Amino acid sequence: MFSGKRGAIFLLVILLHIVVGYAFYSGLARKIQQTIIPPVEIAQIDKPKENDKPPPPPPKLEEIKPYVPPPEFVDIQAPAVETTAITQVTQSNVPAPVAAPPPAPVKRTPPRMDPRHPTDVDDYYPDASKRANEEGKCIAAVKIGVDGKVVDPQIQQSTGFPRLDEACLKVARIFRFLPATVDGKPVEVSTAMPIVFKIKNER
Repeated sequence: MFSGKRGAIFLLVILLHIVVGYAFYSGLARKIQQTIIPPVEIAQIDKPKENDKPPPPPPKLEEIKPYVPPPEFVDIQAPAVETTAITQVTQSNVPAPVAAPPPAPVKRTPPRMDPRHPTDVDDYYPDASKRANEEGKCIAAVKIGVDGKVVDPQIQQSTGFPRLDEACLKVARIFRFLPATVDGKPVEVSTAMPIVFKIKNER
């Protein structure tokens, strides 16, 4: 059984099994495995903190420019040159300013009764007012135009009797005046005209 080439191979296989078994039994295989494949070390890495901020950038260095002082200007005045020229101007030949003449006063004339058109108030005295013994004084506010005619008379003060007030306005419209003037030119003016109605005792 162990003779020949086949027997030698068989013995070699048996010896190999014995050696491998002894190696496992004595831990030689584990040492060979650790020598060939070193153990893997596992280390725990800490997670980065959420509040960690990147470091601030380095401060910028300002460029320092060399100070150059401004140029100094020296005011050099020329020396005064003496001269014999006349520096003052005499005013003996200069005419004195003539004062403006004062403005001429404005010449005004008030309106006056036109003697060419006389008016008798009694001609316009109402007969009914005479029979009723109505008397009184009215004041008519009127405008006298440039032609001397009365414009738009109004009762400013009443006589107290309507009939006499109407007669007062009628008389005011009939009156004729010499117009008021300013520097000889006729102008329109406003004035008050008193008119009196009084019964005369006839003998």
